[in-house]
Order: sequence, then C-alpha cells, then structure tokens
Amino acid sequence: MQSTFIIADDHPLFRGAMRQALEGIDGGAVIIEAGDLDHARRAASDHPEADLILLDLAMPGVSGLSGLVAFRAEFASLPAVVVSASDDPATIRRALELGATGFVSKSASIDDIRSAIATVLAGEVYTPAGIDLGAEHDSEIAALISRMKTLTPQQGRVLGMLAQGLLNKQIAYELGVSEATIKAHVSAILQKLSVDSRTQAVIQLSKIGAAVLDPQD
Repeated sequence: MQSTFIIADDHPLFRGAMRQALEGIDGGAVIIEAGDLDHARRAASDHPEADLILLDLAMPGVSGLSGLVAFRAEFASLPAVVVSASDDPATIRRALELGATGFVSKSASIDDIRSAIATVLAGEVYTPAGIDLGAEHDSEIAALISRMKTLTPQQGRVLGMLAQGLLNKQIAYELGVSEATIKAHVSAILQKLSVDSRTQAVIQLSKIGAAVLDPQD
C-alpha cells in the first residue's frame, strides 16, 4: 500500500537523500517536499492523508524544538519524525517528550532511515540504537517542557503564531475565530507558562530551541 510522506528541510540535497530512502520503502511512496515551516504547514493541510512528516529542526521558520511544538499543536494526528544534525541524547529526549514519534540523525544511513520510517508506520516510536537518553539535568528546561505539555492544541497553535510575530487579529483570522477568543487563549498561555507578557511567552518557547543548540547534558 502506497504511503504519503512530507519532507520538511531547507537543503535540497538532503531532501533528495531522504527521497531516495523513502522511495525504496515497500509499497512505494508519494513524497511532498517543503523548504520551510510555512510550506510544511501548507503541505500538511493540503494532504490530510499524509502518513508522516520528516521535520528538520533547523530551517526557516523553526527555532530548534519550538518548531516541533508549534507543528504538533496544529497537526496532532500526523506523526512527526524529527531529523537533525543535533543528535545528542538531550535533544532526542526533549524532542520525544514534546511529541515527536521518532528521531533520525542526519548522519544516519539509508537503511536506518527506512527502519525508522517502518517503525513509526507500525505505530511505534523510533529512537536511534545504542543511545542512552538518560534523564533531564536542566531543571529549568524540565519545568518548561512540563508547562508546555499542559497547553491545549489550540493554545499551542496560538503560541506558535505569537512566536512568528502575529497580532491577535491576525491569529484570529488564521484560525477563523474571534479576537476575543484569541485574547482568552493568550491569557491562558501566560498563566500556564507563568509569565506576564506575550514577549516573555515567546522567550520561554525560544529557550527550548536554545537548549538544542547548547545542551546541558
């Protein structure tokens, strides 16, 4: 049975390598490519039949794991396999805690990529072999991830749009709701993240991305 995949990465050569891996999967594959987060969102919206997305952590519109947070909030039913050159245990663990259904290093072989895809399509979570994910050593990041996980899907989408610099009225238009509804979501987000302003909320979200670039363990 043919599967549909979205490859979200800003490097054409790497998308080509991923395409090569996916085209060798049993049953064949329909492949949609996206070079930034906006195009990845559009691809996921236009292809609700997609079986999974391969999501890079470092492309336009993405700041580390904050991109994963925003995408998972909007497309909770679409399995997301994170693909990254940052493949330390801390990054892998945090990605899985924030909703990734798998993690593939950019240095992985084609066979490993195919194995990861097969694992996720079978309904399981894939992690690279031989890596001890350990426990979170950064108490601030651990607390932040816990607070992020209390956000509803709609609140996660709103937070992601705040991070893009959108105003309440722009978010309301995008989501097809009233501006008052968005204001209520923003208030709830601030309360759950224990911050006093939209700016502080976005800073908190960016800390997850910074953690990828500067892991504490």
